[in-house]
Amino acid sequence: MSKLRFMLLMAAALAPACLAPGQTPGDPFTENFQERRGGEDRAYQKGQAAIDARHWEQALEAFSDVSADSPRADGALYWKAYALNKLGRREQALDAIAQLRKSFAKSRWLDDARALELEIHQANGKAPDPNAEPDEDLKMLALNGLMNSDPDRAIPMLEKFLQGHPSPKLQERALFILAQTDNPKGRQILLQIARGSSNPDMQLKAVQYLGMMGSAENRKVLSDLYASSNDIEVKRAVLRAFMISGDREHLLEAAKSEKNPDLRKDAIHQLGISGGQAELWQLYKAESNVDVKETILQSMFVGGNTTNLLDVARTEKDPRLRKAAIHSLGLMGGEHTGAALVQMYSSETDPAVRRDIISALFVQGNAKAMVELARKETNPELKKAIVSQLAVMGSKDATDYMLEILNK
Repeated sequence: MSKLRFMLLMAAALAPACLAPGQTPGDPFTENFQERRGGEDRAYQKGQAAIDARHWEQALEAFSDVSADSPRADGALYWKAYALNKLGRREQALDAIAQLRKSFAKSRWLDDARALELEIHQANGKAPDPNAEPDEDLKMLALNGLMNSDPDRAIPMLEKFLQGHPSPKLQERALFILAQTDNPKGRQILLQIARGSSNPDMQLKAVQYLGMMGSAENRKVLSDLYASSNDIEVKRAVLRAFMISGDREHLLEAAKSEKNPDLRKDAIHQLGISGGQAELWQLYKAESNVDVKETILQSMFVGGNTTNLLDVARTEKDPRLRKAAIHSLGLMGGEHTGAALVQMYSSETDPAVRRDIISALFVQGNAKAMVELARKETNPELKKAIVSQLAVMGSKDATDYMLEILNK
């Protein structure tokens, strides 16, 4: 894989979840899905950014804001100790490590904490000297260059670097270098980290890189990891890696068989982003749970699947699901969906469904179609519903129709 393609995949993986045509970041589906994801503590992310920028006070404040019941509470304690040490507040750093050890006796951050604790004890009694800070950025540039010319010498140094406690940015760079190499030893290190030999942050990043490389071997590693892990965040990372690599087969398997409802919804969502619309339709037809079917409809919406959404809108017997499909069609916009909604309105007898279609056309901003419906509508209540929506649209078609009513 070329470095350019790798960088493009990386950018795609780090970007926010895809929005469907016509969807804004404030859409209810986007907000609800982000709320359900969990584990993406904004305070933690803010703290990592501050560590990377060497803004130790800001990092300390951010990691102190991570709640004790957060999935990343143990990591926050480690980075809090890290920031305190950088500030020269070594006793407080040791206290934070002691709290980590006490509160999270089985945490995978304990090895990193022990290394940091040793460094603090070795430095005790010495005043902090900012000028003595190692230039890790320079080291990473040198390691990257050495990897290109002599990987057998570079990889042991890279491994030693990762066994220390570099900042999140430098951890990511080191893993990025490993992810690009075909060297067996380098690949072994990356796989060990992906399987959980290091701290959770590095594991999640290694999983992401395995997805970006997209080989059959990597997919097998990711599948095995998903099956063997009990860590919800690791499983979520694997599902995202499946999406990045285009592995719809494993996403479909998770969407069918996952027992955890949140993970199952996540698999369905990633399947939609990866373009697995045929797989989603297969799932929808086989599924009996209304909540899950609604999640599938949302993923069809994310993937811009007008064909199957129209099918559901026309034929679904469950009112909630039919309404969800109609609403999604409204959000998607487009001349084709507008015409289909108008046709549905003409053949529909249920006033509640007709109101849903009116709302969908309103969301589209399709005043022309609404005027067409209003002129033909004989039900006074439905006609009033259309006109009340047209009255706030401000389009020429709506304004002309308002004048037409007034001049009668």
